[in-house]
Amino acid sequence: MAPKVPESVLKKQATQAKLADQAKQASYEAKQKKRQDKRDAIASAEKYAAEYKAADEAAIANRREAKAQGGFYVPAMPKLALIIRIRGTIGVSPKAKKIMQLFRLRQIHNATFVRLNESTIRMLRLIEPYVTYGFPTRTTVEKLIYKRGFGKLNKQRIPIADNSVIEEGVGSVGIKCCADLIHEIATVGPNFKEANNFLWPMKLTSPRGGFSNKTKLVHFLEGGEAGNRGEEINKLVKRMI
Repeated sequence: MAPKVPESVLKKQATQAKLADQAKQASYEAKQKKRQDKRDAIASAEKYAAEYKAADEAAIANRREAKAQGGFYVPAMPKLALIIRIRGTIGVSPKAKKIMQLFRLRQIHNATFVRLNESTIRMLRLIEPYVTYGFPTRTTVEKLIYKRGFGKLNKQRIPIADNSVIEEGVGSVGIKCCADLIHEIATVGPNFKEANNFLWPMKLTSPRGGFSNKTKLVHFLEGGEAGNRGEEINKLVKRMI
């Protein structure tokens, strides 16, 4: 006659079997979700690529049409600016220091994106001696997020190594992958504020070749480094990534 198995052991075995089944089901669901997320990310990237291509073709067509009619095509004013802090804390006025805190530029060579409107343009003019800024292209935005992008989760700086980081941070507003995040920032979409706040201020290196000590404090239009440099910001970012 086989020895009787205690009831406590039977209960423990049943509980362990139940937990194993639950873990197996959870693992299967996680794999399925990961596959679906990957398909969604690829679909989003393809959709945005088609949108960017159509926008570029429309701009070329408009320029050609204007040229054919003997005029000039003036593109819309940029809605996005990239600000890079190029000076430290010594000699900064309290007002300029407060504005740079609002723009999250607390360290030298920190970079952040800003939506351009009347108030932000006025604030940028007040801190021009301490920063340089301009209008980044879509490629520059993409490179910065891929190479220097960190997300803010629970007030911590987390590298964007996986789309799950983005989904956890801003998935509630429909931004679930890197393509969504880049599109929202580059086009200054309706959820730009949430996307930009999720991005930790980017820490860039000193530019290759460095800044000139003689012209660092001079405005860019006068041969220096500070202030508005328009689309030339893209060349500077390339040296600082």
